[in-house]
Amino acid sequence: MTFSERFQEIRTGFERPFWVANITELFERLSYYAAFASLARYLDESLKFGAQRASSLTGLFGGLVWFMAVFGGALADRLGFRRALSLAYLILSISYFTLGSLGSPWLAPVRNAMPLVVLVSLVLAMPALGVALVKPSVVGTTARASKENVRSVGYSIYYTLVNIGGFFGPVLASWVHKHLRVENVFRVSALSVFVMFFVVLALYKEPRRADGAQVASLRQVARNFLTVLSNPRFMLFLLIFTGYWIVFWQEFIALPLYISKFIDKNADTELILAADPLVVITCTILIGFLTKRLHSFSAIVLGTLISSLAFLLLIVHPSVWMAVAALVVIAIGEIIQAPRYYDYISRLAPPGQQGTYMGFAFLPIGIGSLIGGPLGGYLIQHFGEERHQPQMIWWSIVGVGLATTLLLWIYDRVARVETGEK
Repeated sequence: MTFSERFQEIRTGFERPFWVANITELFERLSYYAAFASLARYLDESLKFGAQRASSLTGLFGGLVWFMAVFGGALADRLGFRRALSLAYLILSISYFTLGSLGSPWLAPVRNAMPLVVLVSLVLAMPALGVALVKPSVVGTTARASKENVRSVGYSIYYTLVNIGGFFGPVLASWVHKHLRVENVFRVSALSVFVMFFVVLALYKEPRRADGAQVASLRQVARNFLTVLSNPRFMLFLLIFTGYWIVFWQEFIALPLYISKFIDKNADTELILAADPLVVITCTILIGFLTKRLHSFSAIVLGTLISSLAFLLLIVHPSVWMAVAALVVIAIGEIIQAPRYYDYISRLAPPGQQGTYMGFAFLPIGIGSLIGGPLGGYLIQHFGEERHQPQMIWWSIVGVGLATTLLLWIYDRVARVETGEK
């Protein structure tokens, strides 16, 4: 097939809902990662929670967002993707605005009525339902609004746009943090998703369901949910893959605190975090081409191994530039595994259950953050501040990654679910 023929396939292979959903996802990710990039240091340095509590709260923010996607997928199947997306962006705009207003006078009665840690925990949980509806809706739209011959390309486009948002989020957070109060990072995030609320209402049309499938009843949604839960091999895979995300989320949880405490307290950690998505944006097509012959599951295993080894660079030479290099290596592993991971799971989903299955695809991301937050905080506190052996933080994280890689390799040999992929 010539380049022009392939380009024509791609040009005609996606319906309009695909582009609308994925472009709004770009801005949703910009909002999310702007908030995430500033959160750990804000909680530690501005609200004085300390490294361990700040890391746990940061993990809570990331964990609930992704954990709720399991339920959001089933709800998106029921509501339809158009209603789910519009509702999600409205919820997110309110959530981020509230997060940025924690110190405002109008919230003083609430602040005085409960311990600050309880209030912060509640507010950090607010965006969870919004993102939980966005992610399965966008990925489900990609599945429905893409022709079979370009579906894998569709997931690469999705992941590239996600990382464009992931790149500009920390860059935006860095600029706002330097020129305005850090609370305004969250208000800018609120504005971004509020605009997307109107974009969905104006431009998004519900994609057709496969084989004329009808909207599922609540009973059918519950049955779909239980069907996935009762699939032991699939659930085992998701559980094992959680280890990848325990490692990955340390770039937002432990790494900013590690840099500010043990390398350079004046380092622009928000800008440093932009390295990962920048590599993904610029290298996804090339690495996708180089790894296109790999089976999806083999790509998942290889990507996990590469990302897991990245933090060895900070053991060899702790510095800001080595932190950037580690993020580059993490990104390479991410590029190899992520699009193939979504493609693999989408092919497991029966017709009419894409939202439910893709919701479960985000379960390891959520559990990884919920575990990774307390773990990263404990490692910073124990090895960094108490034992003064900060290199042991990264030996521990690398160990988690290597154990995950080994378990995935064993699963591939023993229990992998086949998808009919060629």
